[in-house]
Amino acid sequence: MQLTGFDFTTTDWSSVAPDRHPGESGEALWRSRDFGGIRVRMVEYTPGYVADHWCYKGHVLLVLRGELTTTLDNGEVVVLTEGQSYQVADDSRAHRSSTDTGALLFIVD
Repeated sequence: MQLTGFDFTTTDWSSVAPDRHPGESGEALWRSRDFGGIRVRMVEYTPGYVADHWCYKGHVLLVLRGELTTTLDNGEVVVLTEGQSYQVADDSRAHRSSTDTGALLFIVD
């Protein structure tokens, strides 16, 4: 990752309007900023959220609150809780997110 094209910047995430993304069930609320082609997001999954797609994009993802279940295309299931992260490269491993309890995530991609 190379970060170029912007100065030192702070973000008050509460002032970034969320975009709503419905899942197979529940919804994801994305608060997104772009910094030189790098997308930085605070994402909240509502309780019962299940993504409506398999994702092939690379991410660095940190769980700030709640519990996130990630299912990989090989059938492996990974459960992350507050303070845990995953890192995956573009086109490396398809993954699909869900949560029973809800989750707040910080994602860079």
